[in-house]
Amino acid sequence: MASQLLGLEEESGPNPEESELAVNPFDGLPFSSRYYKLLEQRRSLPVWAARFIFLEHLESSPSGVVLVSGEPGCGKSTQVGVGGAGELAPPGTRWGVGWGLLCEIIGEVVRRRQAVKHQRTPQIRRDETDHSSSGTFDGFCVPLTGCPSLRLPQIPQWCAEFVLARGFQKGWVTVTQPYPLAALSLALRVADEMDLTLGHEVGYSIPQEDCTGPDTLLRFCWDRLLLQEVASTRGTGARGVLVLDEAQERSVASDLLQGLLRDARLGSLPGDLRVVVVTDPSLEPKLQDFWGGPPTVCVPRKTGSCPTPVYRDSLPADRVDAACQAVLEWCRKEAPGDVLVYLPSEEEISLCCESLSRKVRSLENQGPPPRVLPLHPGCGQAVQAVYEDTESGARKVVVTHWLADFSFSLPSIRHVIDSGLELRSVYSPQIRAESQVLRPVSKCQAEARRLRAAGIPPGSCLCLYPKSFLELEAPYLPQPRVWAENLSSLMLLLKRRQIAEPGKCHFLDRPAPEALMQALEDLDYLAALDDDGDLSDLGVILSEFPLAPELAKALLASCEFDCVDEMLTLAAMLTAAPGFTRPPLCAEEAALRRALEHVDGDHSSLIQVYEAFIQSGADKAWCQARGLNWAALCQARKLRGELLELMQRIELPLSQPAFGSERNRRDLQKALVSGYFLKAGGIGSSILSE
Repeated sequence: MASQLLGLEEESGPNPEESELAVNPFDGLPFSSRYYKLLEQRRSLPVWAARFIFLEHLESSPSGVVLVSGEPGCGKSTQVGVGGAGELAPPGTRWGVGWGLLCEIIGEVVRRRQAVKHQRTPQIRRDETDHSSSGTFDGFCVPLTGCPSLRLPQIPQWCAEFVLARGFQKGWVTVTQPYPLAALSLALRVADEMDLTLGHEVGYSIPQEDCTGPDTLLRFCWDRLLLQEVASTRGTGARGVLVLDEAQERSVASDLLQGLLRDARLGSLPGDLRVVVVTDPSLEPKLQDFWGGPPTVCVPRKTGSCPTPVYRDSLPADRVDAACQAVLEWCRKEAPGDVLVYLPSEEEISLCCESLSRKVRSLENQGPPPRVLPLHPGCGQAVQAVYEDTESGARKVVVTHWLADFSFSLPSIRHVIDSGLELRSVYSPQIRAESQVLRPVSKCQAEARRLRAAGIPPGSCLCLYPKSFLELEAPYLPQPRVWAENLSSLMLLLKRRQIAEPGKCHFLDRPAPEALMQALEDLDYLAALDDDGDLSDLGVILSEFPLAPELAKALLASCEFDCVDEMLTLAAMLTAAPGFTRPPLCAEEAALRRALEHVDGDHSSLIQVYEAFIQSGADKAWCQARGLNWAALCQARKLRGELLELMQRIELPLSQPAFGSERNRRDLQKALVSGYFLKAGGIGSSILSE
């Protein structure tokens, strides 16, 4: 009866033409035929069986916290926020509002949204008559192609139902992701499944891209951005449900958010906030202990068996070549399914893609050659290409690294090639320097990679290492990032929250005491702290910039030395993804790249590269000819604009461009030394004395 009142009889899946009430309660528009098609796919996910249990726990949890545990590919990340309103609750479930009142609320929401719908222009809305079309938003093309069933977002959708059932009286739904690309991808997928407009009811917030509006009720957000918001507002804001997704990734922001929320929970969560923590089963016991035994929803494993891994006798001398040969062998066999390749670094990903793109053209197989696609943070919005349906059914070969260990479920994958290694940045507080460390992945990561090829029948998993390699050298769980990053930015946020001592904040795994003390010392040296150890006026300004404290201090110092234009460019280039992802492939490319080098060193070279990129009109072909990362340079351009806008809002003085002059060269060095004076041992004393 309730589902009929809501007009969404999902159990039978009616055609929208058969019911006058078959409208979307979130925007008041009729459902498209694609919505019902995707609904059937969502019901086949393992997480769907836990739907009612999850919603019941979300309503009745005494602490306001619910833990969701499931393996990659079970659909947990995609379904927690939405879903059909017709299945809001099974018979007998108490929701805090009566069904009659709920129907009135939804009716009012529908009428209100129908009234304002004609006043706005949809930003991204799928055309159900052409599922291969693309939508354009904010200057980039968003592919609107079919959504494979195993990557449909469920948990965020159910949370949106929960908020809708409360009549939007308790805020909206925010879903955090450890990687910006994951937030963007999930927002696109959820908007498609909910039959809503991206940028209105469903949105996302990532660096240099805020696709939200006043009607947004479901927002996907990079966890570090949300942490900055929480630090700035000294509260959790008007959020009805906060979903912390992929907690097993152990990002610094995710761990700290859990610590801050746990402290708030001890005195009851503000504004009746509900917290959903989504994780891999490997981290479930630790989170259970950390949160004090909250209700837990265990998502069953997806149907199908896991492949038996095939190990090599020894580590290959050339990982890229070994991976390419394995891919070509599968292609020659014409084994069905797509291929997922795990390599340690973005440089090796680029080299592998270049090599495979040349070699697959010479294959004598029938049909079109495989399509080779990279997947790493430097891809930008082009990451959606991994979800597009290829023409004529061509095989896809996706080359990635640790980014796709738990995020980016790709159901068409039938073959996995795992190098067993990852390249990570590790910060040493003793020498105040960051280094690139090549190390084995954890056993948990290796298992997650193998599960990518699970199915009926199971696919295949080739491990480019001996079986004893991970057993002897790999830890069981991934290392927390709070153990491997510079904690200066973290301490700045804690001070912004007026948490005077690091011991007052709970961590899943506490950072090393020497790392915390070194971070406090660095902030003191930067004049970000006053005599009482609280944030100084300068420290408050530094905390507003999405930069490392040292780089933010150098940017502020550029106002004094009259080189703001150049420092803005340098700050953006140092913060964005690397513009150089691989060595030159030929002599011509090397010569073009050498023409961009500056005699003053790397910093001036980065500025020169950016200036040349802008002069080229941000041309992608120009970047490809020089082996530059076009997406990273576009990201740097957006970040520079964001920093410039922030400086104008704070009313800081700006300067005219003067790059190349001798005086500008000296002023730029002085600004850099003002922020990086702890690393100024190699800079001449004449700079410091002037």
